Amino acid sequence: MPRSDGLSKATSLAPAVKLGFDGRVDAIHRALPVEAAVGIIYAPTPYAVMMASPVDLEDFVYGFSLTEGVITNAGDIRAVAIVNDPKGFKVSVTLAPDRLRTHLARGRNLAGRTGCGVCGIEDIDQLPFAPPRPRHSQRLSLRAAKRAIHNLDAHLPLGDATRATHAAAWCDKDGDIKTVREDVGRHNALDKLIGALLRSGADPAQGFIVITSRCSFEMVEKAAAFGVAALVSISAPTSLALERAHAHGMTLLAIARADGAMLFTDAAGVAQDLLLEGATTE
Repeated sequence: MPRSDGLSKATSLAPAVKLGFDGRVDAIHRALPVEAAVGIIYAPTPYAVMMASPVDLEDFVYGFSLTEGVITNAGDIRAVAIVNDPKGFKVSVTLAPDRLRTHLARGRNLAGRTGCGVCGIEDIDQLPFAPPRPRHSQRLSLRAAKRAIHNLDAHLPLGDATRATHAAAWCDKDGDIKTVREDVGRHNALDKLIGALLRSGADPAQGFIVITSRCSFEMVEKAAAFGVAALVSISAPTSLALERAHAHGMTLLAIARADGAMLFTDAAGVAQDLLLEGATTE
């Protein structure tokens, strides 16, 4: 699903003075990412206030609703209304009656920082672990991961303009990048991507996700909620992220850079493919 043409909405020019360590001084205007409050309301009850880039908000609410466990599929949302507010944006979501009843019985309120993942819970037992989903046994070739990493920068206009945002990308089995979402928050970028895929009817078995941020457990849980079998991260995973990837039977390829990556879990048979290609593993 193509992204919205919202770069102008997601950036703001600010005057600054560029100071060179060689003594050079230049007056410039620097593009900064816009960070806005986004209030999510499951009519009529406010649920979350997240700090996000104010683009692709409909994708965001679909992905957020899925990874929060409010919905199980795109059909659980009947309508989305986005209203500009002096303090940000209000997003009203109309749920199907049965989902609304389930949601109201559950209860949770979030006051989010930039993409906060566990705000609003009252007990450690409420940590947001994704329920088990059917996951197809899917090969992830190192060649596909390399292709995706190599081409990713060309798909990040907001990151290129500001150098201050995160991204999540959906890639097919060959590593071709099909959909990308960017945001000031790493959780938000992934939620926006998942929302776009959910709305377009994408099959989780037909590709893998690449994230540009640290791979914390929430990122694994969000990917698992959508149903993907493989997650590639530019940065390292946390210990809990690794534990949850094992629990979900998810392949986790991390610290993925131009010269290689580290394989932490291998449900998709990456190491086997390397051996079949005659490569060596240590």
